[in-house]
Amino acid sequence: MFDDTTQPFCFPAVGRKKVTAAFDGGRMTSDGGVMLLAAAERCLGVAGRLAGLIADPRNPLFVTHSVADILRARILAIACGYEDADDLDKLRTDPGFKLACGRLPDTGRDLCSQPTMSRWENAPDLRCVIALSYAMIDLYCASYDRPPKAVTLDIDDTVDVVHGHQQLALFNAHYDERCFLPIHVYETATSRPVAMLLRPGKTPSGPEVRGHVRRLVRRIRTHWPDTKLTIRGDGHYARPELMAWCEANAVQYIFGLPGNAVLSRLVETNADDVCVRRAEAQAPVLRRYAEARYGARSWKCERRVAARIEASTQGLDIRFVVTSIASGSAEWLYDTLYCARGQAENLIKLHKSQLASDRTSCRSPLANQVRLVLHTAAYWLMLTVRDAIPRQRALATAEFATLRVRLLKIAARVTETATRVRIAFAAACPEAALFRGIARSLQPAGP
Repeated sequence: MFDDTTQPFCFPAVGRKKVTAAFDGGRMTSDGGVMLLAAAERCLGVAGRLAGLIADPRNPLFVTHSVADILRARILAIACGYEDADDLDKLRTDPGFKLACGRLPDTGRDLCSQPTMSRWENAPDLRCVIALSYAMIDLYCASYDRPPKAVTLDIDDTVDVVHGHQQLALFNAHYDERCFLPIHVYETATSRPVAMLLRPGKTPSGPEVRGHVRRLVRRIRTHWPDTKLTIRGDGHYARPELMAWCEANAVQYIFGLPGNAVLSRLVETNADDVCVRRAEAQAPVLRRYAEARYGARSWKCERRVAARIEASTQGLDIRFVVTSIASGSAEWLYDTLYCARGQAENLIKLHKSQLASDRTSCRSPLANQVRLVLHTAAYWLMLTVRDAIPRQRALATAEFATLRVRLLKIAARVTETATRVRIAFAAACPEAALFRGIARSLQPAGP
């Protein structure tokens, strides 16, 4: 097959000089920042952690690519924006990726190809996939030097549209799509992912949610037995089964609560007062808060409910939350504590749109869960690089797509000699000083 990538092509003349180009620059990489991701991966040890949970029946004498090498290449590729395993057919010879995976750019073996990667995505059985999912929780707990006093975990599900007839895919009338509805759990205060679980495309039931949270909490408490845990979610998760379990196991919660006629009657006096005050002041909007004890028919007890009452020229809007937290005002519960869960939706968008975690196109749900784990590992690499940026820099709070453009998609020439490997980045790189600082901060500490 004829390869025309080295054939020259032209651009408009500049200064009456002809401009020609060709892809013949030699051993260069367009992803020089992958070395930062490699340093982050060494700090976390995520590829080795996952590989140690996957049984490898191959004869070690004939193994070219270890499981850790295969997973590492896939995770680095995802973080750099290559969401398909097909991309590894080209990246396997890229000098930057080879160096990031611990192989010499010229004399080292090429990385694994797409068929090899696909086979290992489909290799783990159910027990192994469960262990891989738990490994993500262990990685989250290991990200702390010491157990924190308290953490708040946000739980939410998100639509993952399928592209075929994958197992577990169901038609969801709300989204008008055949989809999965995977559950994402984050600690939004630090943007750290905790757990990702592929599940059918239907709203989770009370017993299902209780089971997921029970397993999550028990795993976390094997690491942090004394940490105070708070679960936060929207109205999907205000299930009596889950709330009763949390109360019985010393787990605090705050969930959105769909309104109804009984709840409206409980705050009717407060709502009327807000409407009157807004009309008298002729204000465009007026917001007040109230709380009450409420027990639904399916609940076995009454629980604390806080209400946000907002009157405006458009009418009256009342929102409710139910919580096991006894302290704090209704305003603090709603505005400060509950509304902070909106950040979890931003993190889900990072996970889906900027790391393509909805690329769950395998037929088997086990393989798709493995993919979800690998994309979560890529999230950890990007987060580790971002956390290494000094707080005063604008990129310290940048989205992953911005980090990828500014720090990862950097061209570099890779030269291997008899005694060393040299990476030559562009002299005009705008983030050269920051890149150097991140690389130094991610180096392992000396003896």
